[in-house]
Amino acid sequence: MTGEVNPFESLQAQIDDAAGYVDVGADVLERLKRPERVLETTLSVEMDDGSIELFTAYRSQFNGDRGPYKGGIRYHPNVSRDEVKALSGWMVYKCATVDIPYGGGKGGIVVDPREYSAAELERLTRAYATELRPLIGPDRDIPAPDVNTGQREMNWIKDTYETLENTTAPGTVTGKAPSSGGSAGRVEATGRSVMLTAREAFEYLGKDIADATVAVQGFGNAGSVAARLIDEELGANVVALSDSGGAIHNPDGLDVAAAKEHKVDTGTLSGFSGAVEEFGNEDLLTMDVDLLVPAALENAIDGELAERISADIVVEAANGPLTPRADDVLTDRDVAVFPDILANAGGVTVSYFEWVQNRQRFAWTEQRVNEELERVITNAFDTLTETYETTDAPNYRTAAYVTAIRRVARAADEAGVFP
Repeated sequence: MTGEVNPFESLQAQIDDAAGYVDVGADVLERLKRPERVLETTLSVEMDDGSIELFTAYRSQFNGDRGPYKGGIRYHPNVSRDEVKALSGWMVYKCATVDIPYGGGKGGIVVDPREYSAAELERLTRAYATELRPLIGPDRDIPAPDVNTGQREMNWIKDTYETLENTTAPGTVTGKAPSSGGSAGRVEATGRSVMLTAREAFEYLGKDIADATVAVQGFGNAGSVAARLIDEELGANVVALSDSGGAIHNPDGLDVAAAKEHKVDTGTLSGFSGAVEEFGNEDLLTMDVDLLVPAALENAIDGELAERISADIVVEAANGPLTPRADDVLTDRDVAVFPDILANAGGVTVSYFEWVQNRQRFAWTEQRVNEELERVITNAFDTLTETYETTDAPNYRTAAYVTAIRRVARAADEAGVFP
């Protein structure tokens, strides 16, 4: 693995790869490779002991041609300006790939939340929300959870915004708790879209996913839900799982639900009684399995590691888990990679459903949410494969970007250029 590849450069390379298959001018493409604005701010937060600590925070608004900016907020020590720029760009093309009316945004704070109390994290979140206040809102920019954030942080942002604006605006953020205007099905949405993409991919390629062997790298929300649904709803055999501490393996299959309980109880997958061996994350990524699901952070698989990938199909649950060089290697090796901007789009899709429900002041059932999500993902998959077949795109990622760029460029063209 590598931490040296710049994620923003990876995004731009992916757009360049699609450029030859899109009838769009070079000037328009260049505009679609850059964010419209990036906020960088320093937050001053009082700690529990009365001291003041400073934190660097960002919010990137990449493109709003198709609707309000939309994207998560992550709390992680490695958050950087280029990372949020890349992630906000991926959100633009993710929303366009599944054809929901949003642009792309992303935010983050450079912090390891494990080192701070809940009270300190609340003050940090509210300080950040105060800085975001002029930029966000139901018709402007709608944040959501990401790495190390969840319903709690979204509730704090919503409350801060509503208090300062003296209003009620639940659609300002998504990923909230249901009692605060959140949607049923939102917590499982990203993992569910990964499962749906895997199902469609196996069917499209003429393979049987029942009893297929599966390895999932990363056991956060997306990875754990995807693993469970692939196991329970598709009948596949999840033989390996990993988290930041390493990987567990059982060739006869792992009990994913029991592994999740162990993780919740102990904070790690290590020591899970259902595993017969443990090894490193890199060993999991190179296992000989039918399906590999990278569900951790970006750049998990570089060109060198891609040479050793043994899976037949890769479905990306994480954002940008492959470097551009890894993409090239796997394309040359005929490994079918179904990209993040389709596979993990369930989160933003159900966030869109949550936003719609907030504006209607009407809550959908979880069954309706899941049915609508399945419709969106399967339609997007069909469009992707049709584009792949009709444009001679070299891989499914390029086909997804061709579809997305066409949609964003069309919206920009119809709007024109304001003087």
